Amino acid sequence: MTKRIAFFAYGAACYIMFLGTFLYAIGWVGNLFVPTRLDGPRTASFGFALLIDLGLLTLFAVQHSGMARQGFKRVWTRIVPNEIERSTYVLFTNIALILMFALWQPLGGAVWNVEDPVGQTVLYALFAFGWGLVLVSTFLLDHFSLFGLRQVWAQLIGCKTPAASFVTPGPYRMVRHPLYLGFLLAFWATPTMTVAHLVFAVMTTGYILVAIQLEERDLIAEYGERYREYRRRVPMLIPSLGRSSAGSRISDAA
Repeated sequence: MTKRIAFFAYGAACYIMFLGTFLYAIGWVGNLFVPTRLDGPRTASFGFALLIDLGLLTLFAVQHSGMARQGFKRVWTRIVPNEIERSTYVLFTNIALILMFALWQPLGGAVWNVEDPVGQTVLYALFAFGWGLVLVSTFLLDHFSLFGLRQVWAQLIGCKTPAASFVTPGPYRMVRHPLYLGFLLAFWATPTMTVAHLVFAVMTTGYILVAIQLEERDLIAEYGERYREYRRRVPMLIPSLGRSSAGSRISDAA
């Protein structure tokens, strides 16, 4: 029983840490209410600052996708108990993001600057909608399993974690990856696109496109023809309002 309580406390702590990191990420990307920002004047040489930023983005990409792969999990769970594997994944993701928030180097300069109030309002609305879509998508995927809380709760009360089901919640009828679409909107919708923001947006877009291929390979391995049929009928990221699907996908990674 002591181990069950310890695992639950660990999972709950990782989840609370995620909530704080997620909220900080919104402020960091949007330059709102937090002490460190994505944008700002350059304080180091351009080459050095760019190298730091690319290193931080690479660290996050390797951690976030690498630890989500089934092959890694099979090896990792020989060290980390299954009950807290997902919570540990969330912990490492939080650490990678916190390092990015703390060490990111603004690069100065502006690629575009929208001064029209209507244009600014539209971009801020898209920014907010993107983050909202990310959060809603996690709940449609099974939010508490995605961030490890359901697993540690199930072991605390002595139950098995329910297997992921294959359903079509909300926006998953229009795009296969609404969560990633939300991130893209949040990262690109800004009235002022600085050089650092552009580097961040381009690199994260590239990461998302690669991550989708890796994730869908795992989903095909798990769900087979059902997922292939879903992929044939539902677009990846650009919504198609005239199409719907009777199949869906449950992801193990964001």
